Amino acid sequence: MVVDKPIGPTSHDVVSTARRALGTRAIGHAGTLDPMASGVLVLAVEEGTKLVPWLTADDKAYEATLRLGAHTTTLDAMGEVLETAPVPDLDPPTVARAAASFLGLRPQQAPAVSAIKVDGVRLHERARRGEVVDAPVRDVWLHAVDVLGVSVHDEGVDVRLSLRTGKGFYVRSFGRDLAAALGTVGHLVALRRVASGRFTIDEACALDELARERIVPLASAVGRVLPTLPLDDAGATDARHGRPVRSLSFEVDGARELAEGADAAMLHEGTLVAVGRREGELLRVVRGFVAR
Repeated sequence: MVVDKPIGPTSHDVVSTARRALGTRAIGHAGTLDPMASGVLVLAVEEGTKLVPWLTADDKAYEATLRLGAHTTTLDAMGEVLETAPVPDLDPPTVARAAASFLGLRPQQAPAVSAIKVDGVRLHERARRGEVVDAPVRDVWLHAVDVLGVSVHDEGVDVRLSLRTGKGFYVRSFGRDLAAALGTVGHLVALRRVASGRFTIDEACALDELARERIVPLASAVGRVLPTLPLDDAGATDARHGRPVRSLSFEVDGARELAEGADAAMLHEGTLVAVGRREGELLRVVRGFVAR
């Protein structure tokens, strides 16, 4: 189910609301959104929870507004201002060049207030207790970034951005780092996720519209997450029993061959049977699904 998370609630709050609305506790989500952020939150329901590892690995797309001139505790508008700094004269081409320098695979330090665990405790919990812990640095992908505009007003200078990122990318951290590259400090004042993989804001429902009719059928959803491979009767029987499948063909989505070590959704007569990983001439079952 694709939900348009509003500003305010946490991702866990959305999951709790969905559990009540759908009458099941078997609900997870694919990619945390901060309370200040809005937009696409993909919920995995019942058997769909088995797809969470692949859902979270998908790229994400965001629209964000970075306000230059003030640094906050949370790197967004919900935090307390720690520092202010003057903002140099900037035009969109200058900002675009600085933003483009972050493209590709680069190390990024996560926000000190985040859901990342250090020694088994989430950083935001440590921050509430007044602890000072260095947030981890991880390599993350920035696939694309566009500067949509630069505006000056009484509260500072705002930079509107469009980004496409890989797994684990923090837009708040990017805002901090981009501000530093521009010779100042900054924090996010708006963040909206417009896509998570192939699930987009156009199909998202509001929190008060949560209902089972809004759930994307599993066999349909998996085709947006993984390449698909049809099974014959014998292959489906093997996969349902967790046995390796010897496929007649490794052609996925009717177009290309599944690479060695890659995963594919194995379908039989329109039903998702399992996710398999190619190992030589076999498909090893990684995750099985119960037919409904």
